[in-house]
Amino acid sequence: METITIVGGGIAGLALAAALDPSRFHVTVYEKRPELPSVGTVLAMWPNAQRALARVGILAQAREVSPVLGSGSIRNAAGEPWMTVNGGELFGISRVDLLRLLESAVPRSVSRVTRHLRELPAEAGLVVGADGVHSAVRRQVWGAAVDARVTSCLALRGTIPAPVDPDAVGEYWGKGDLFGIAASPGGTNWYASWRSDLGPSGIDVELALEQARQRFAGHAPAIRQVLVATVPELSLAQRIWTTPPLRSYVRGAAVLVGDAAHAMTPNLGRGACESLVDAVTLADLLNTLPQERALAAYSRQRRLRTQALSRASAAMMRVALADRAQPLRDRLLSLARRRNARTAVGSGSGR
Repeated sequence: METITIVGGGIAGLALAAALDPSRFHVTVYEKRPELPSVGTVLAMWPNAQRALARVGILAQAREVSPVLGSGSIRNAAGEPWMTVNGGELFGISRVDLLRLLESAVPRSVSRVTRHLRELPAEAGLVVGADGVHSAVRRQVWGAAVDARVTSCLALRGTIPAPVDPDAVGEYWGKGDLFGIAASPGGTNWYASWRSDLGPSGIDVELALEQARQRFAGHAPAIRQVLVATVPELSLAQRIWTTPPLRSYVRGAAVLVGDAAHAMTPNLGRGACESLVDAVTLADLLNTLPQERALAAYSRQRRLRTQALSRASAAMMRVALADRAQPLRDRLLSLARRRNARTAVGSGSGR
C-alpha cells in the first residue's frame, strides 16, 4: 500500500479521496474544519465538472438537489439586457450539498484527521496540497514567493428563501461593480463584487451588506429587492485572493490541486469545476501509472488549461468591474445588442 496524505478536506481533497483506488493506496485526509459549513453559495457545474461528478459516482444525486440554471442575461446596472447566455444543461449546486455528497463518496478506508496541519507529518508519502488559496503545502514546498495575492475586490454572496424571478436572472454590470442573481435550491442565489477596503480578512458580514445596500441603491429594482431580503446568517463576505502562476504543480513528493494550485477570480464560475477535474485527473493517473509518471502527466495536462482560465477570469473581472472605462464598455455592448437584434430580424424576414 502506498501512502497519500491529502491536506485539505474541501472540494478537491474529498473528490481525490473518493476517486483513489482504496486497494492500492492508504489515504489520510487532514482537515481543520470539524464539520461541514452551514452556509455556502451556489456553484455552477459545467460539463467537465459533471463528468468528474459522474466519475466519483454522485452526478445523479447532485442533479436531484440542484436547479437547472437555464438562461441568463448580461445586463447594465438598470437591468436592461445586453446579451442572453443559454446555460444548456448547467445546474447549480450549493457548496454545502456538494461537500456533503463528496463526503458520502469517500471510502471508509480513508483515515480522517481533524487538525490544522502546520507542518507536514513524517512518513507522509505523496503529499497533496488541497488546502486552498492560502495553502500551507504550497508555502512550505514551493516557498513564500508564491504566496496568495489579495486583490482589491470584495466578494459578497448569499441566498434568500424567496424563489428566483426568471426575468431577473443574470449578471448586472455597473460602474465598478457587478451583481448576480440565479436560482438556488429552494430560493435565490446572489453575489456581488466591487473594489473595497474591507478586510483583507475577518470581514464583518453585516458591515459588508450595509455597504452593498448603499452601493447598489441606484441599480435595478431586482437587486434592491434581493438585498432587502438578505440576512447576515445566510451571507458570506471575503476579499478575492489569487495565486501566481506556477511552472509546475508538482515538486518532489508534493502536488497541488484546486485553489492551492490555481486560485482564480470567480468571474467565469470555474474554480470549483476545475478543482473537481484536477482531483479525478490526478486520481486516475495515480491509479494506473507509476507515481513519477502520473505526477508529470497531471501537471502537463492541467497546468496550462487552468492558468489560461485564470487569465481569462481576471480579464473578465476587469471588464465587468470597469470604472473609468464603464461608459465605453456600455456603449459597445449596447451597439452589439442592437446589431444582433437587426441580424435576427433580417434572418427572420429571409425565411
